[in-house]
Amino acid sequence: MLGIGSAAAIVYGVRRHRPARISPWLLLAGAIVASACGDVLTALNRPAAADVCFYAMIVLVACSLLQLTRVGAILVDRARLIDLLAFACSTLLVVWVFVIGDAGRIGNISGAYVIGALLLLAVVARVLVVVGRNLSAALLVLGAVGVLVSDILQPLWPGRLSESGFVVLYLAWGAAALHPSMVRLTVPAAPCPSSWRGRWAALLGISVATPPVVLLIEAVHGTVGDGVVIAVAGAITLVLAITRLTDSVTLNGQALTRERGLRQASAALVAAADTPAVDEAVRAAIVQLMPPGAIRSTVFAIDDRWVTLEAAPGIEAGPPSSSWWIEDADRDYATLVCPLWLEPLAVARPGGGALILVGRRDALTAARDTVEVLAGQAALALDRISLVEAVGRRDSDLYLRAVIRNSADIVVVLDEDQRIRYASPSLRELLGVDDLPPLAALGDLVCPGDRSQLLQAFRGSGDGVVFCSLLRADDSQVLVEARYRDLREDRLVQGFVVTLRDFPRGREPGEQLSQRDNLDELPAWVNRRSVRHKFRY
Repeated sequence: MLGIGSAAAIVYGVRRHRPARISPWLLLAGAIVASACGDVLTALNRPAAADVCFYAMIVLVACSLLQLTRVGAILVDRARLIDLLAFACSTLLVVWVFVIGDAGRIGNISGAYVIGALLLLAVVARVLVVVGRNLSAALLVLGAVGVLVSDILQPLWPGRLSESGFVVLYLAWGAAALHPSMVRLTVPAAPCPSSWRGRWAALLGISVATPPVVLLIEAVHGTVGDGVVIAVAGAITLVLAITRLTDSVTLNGQALTRERGLRQASAALVAAADTPAVDEAVRAAIVQLMPPGAIRSTVFAIDDRWVTLEAAPGIEAGPPSSSWWIEDADRDYATLVCPLWLEPLAVARPGGGALILVGRRDALTAARDTVEVLAGQAALALDRISLVEAVGRRDSDLYLRAVIRNSADIVVVLDEDQRIRYASPSLRELLGVDDLPPLAALGDLVCPGDRSQLLQAFRGSGDGVVFCSLLRADDSQVLVEARYRDLREDRLVQGFVVTLRDFPRGREPGEQLSQRDNLDELPAWVNRRSVRHKFRY
């Protein structure tokens, strides 16, 4: 009843708290059911079948802990743990067979059970050390201690008191799954593989070779009396070695995939000549770097104005980090935000932007470093494109300045916010100033009464004509005709090009010139008084 209740509690806790991975907890529930079946068979005086159930419990618990310590889980790098567990298992086997002796038993104590319980206690204790203050991990340790104590005491002093360790196991592991802290045990974490060292490989090799050597020694000296213990220890060390090898192959394959994907993405980003090409290269790299179906959506925003408020950190957050998380309603999914921002080149592209990925938390956690590198390369490509365009505009401005230096027409290039990016020298001569104020806007140079119509004209799109008056340095005014062209979509200009003509050298607003007329035949051109009266001079 306690075993079935504990397994039901684990299943209920999984359904209620919904951890990142449910397989470790379900395997743990299966191990408890196997232990309960072994208890029933023991009570029915069927020890052989009971041993099968207890061995199945050890196997299920081992599989559960392997899932719990999988790469990307709370134990990020389990290579050292596997090596130490394999060595501990082989050492316990040698001590049990050659030091304790008596067919692997002290009284009726089973060496296989004690070895399994010690390994279980070592792994869950390691989990508790890693996660720190976690009630679920502490309860798992308490249950492992109960199993170890009962495996030792129950064969020596059979009774209710010596069997209380199994009761502690059932109660503790069921309560561990019911507590909300059980979610932290399977929260994905970024893998941090350690460097290969020969002594650890030698240690693992010795651990795997120990059970066959012990079996050979017993076979040479006579009857093999510890076959079960040797078989269990050999199976455990073999599973640990295979797991170690699988982890190494998996990590190596993932590293090669990331390297290949980043190399191809770097080549595509270097060749990108505009923003759409950068967007296409980033999306192609994400498809190659991430597992199929791991990403729900990808947003490549080249300006902070395109990013939602939830995706941008607050002012109190301090300097922007390489990436940050946004929690999702579904715990299995999350949003990873990587800003497209490089501090040394922030002046070249102050708009910022971000690469936003929505997908499975475990996949995003494992590839977080790779995505950060990809975002940095994309930001570098965008900054390069912005700098190339800025240099191109500067060269165009210098070329334009050299061409129209002596022209009577005044050419002004405005940014989207109407700041003057370039103005021909004729404008300074017309205004009677040596130089324009820094960051001056065209609206700052016209009379206050004309600013509203000027702003209204540049708010829209397309070309047009505006008549306005400019303020000179001596507080006088000069009437001009401003013809503007909307070239904000042009890659080299990205702004308005305005041609100003001094109205006294032009014609009256709205008046059409015929091909046969000339300036001397039009008295309207010389009627300065009527023009000034009409335009509020």
